[in-house]
Amino acid sequence: MGFGMISRLVQKVVQSISNATDQSEAVRVPDGLEMTSSLPVLITGLFMFFFTCLVLSPAVGAGKPDHLVIAFFSSLEADSDLPAEWEPFLFKNIPSHTNYALVTQDGNTVVRAISEASASGLVRKIEVDPKAYPILEWRWKVNNILTTGDVSQKSGDDYAARIYVTFAYDPSQLSFGNRIKYKAAKMLYGEYPPTGALNYIWGSKAPKNQFVPNPYTDRAMMVVVETGSEKIGQWVTHSRNLLDDYRRAFQSDPPKISGIVIMTDTDNTGESATAYYGDIVLRAVPQ
Repeated sequence: MGFGMISRLVQKVVQSISNATDQSEAVRVPDGLEMTSSLPVLITGLFMFFFTCLVLSPAVGAGKPDHLVIAFFSSLEADSDLPAEWEPFLFKNIPSHTNYALVTQDGNTVVRAISEASASGLVRKIEVDPKAYPILEWRWKVNNILTTGDVSQKSGDDYAARIYVTFAYDPSQLSFGNRIKYKAAKMLYGEYPPTGALNYIWGSKAPKNQFVPNPYTDRAMMVVVETGSEKIGQWVTHSRNLLDDYRRAFQSDPPKISGIVIMTDTDNTGESATAYYGDIVLRAVPQ
């Protein structure tokens, strides 16, 4: 059962409870205490507590959870505030930012991104061992691709949709020169940049499954998981093994995952794009 369906089921159950209790001003309980309008609130709270425990903490036997929910957008109300754990992901010297909002698409709440010659993202900062949870799953949809997008050029380094996975600072994976650059960046920004990043992109022309170093830095690898206009307007689901992809991109094992970013950007091409992002999950490899 999908997250959106479960969320709607919860809402229906809660509404049924409220309707049932609204038929009488008071409900008599065995100990003689009278409960009025607080009963629906109490029952709703208990129901949501047990629902959260069930859905957000699935266990494999008595061990660790078999997955981690990174984004549960489908459980939220359209037009409400974005979740507090998803923070703005901004770039220095880019004043125009992409607009992100919760909207309804095909019966589910998702994040809509509208970019007009702009660039910014939403980041969820986490600390997760990719060896424990190597499988990243998500779904997305785009309304258009960028006609002048080019994964190999700075002028074309824009994408209608991307999922950006960052990995924590690990000096053992950097050359001496890069370690000096990272220390300078920490002094300037207060924290180390990520050691590496995997950018899963919806490209314009590049072949699917191609790995291309980012034109701005070789510490970010662009991975083309969808390309072209064939699936415009369709929801597309992806599943990637972060461990395998990082090893292919950087010829080493990854440090911990430090963040996951959703991003639609068009600042280099000066074009416009609209995309939608659904729920995002990290999974363990089935035993």
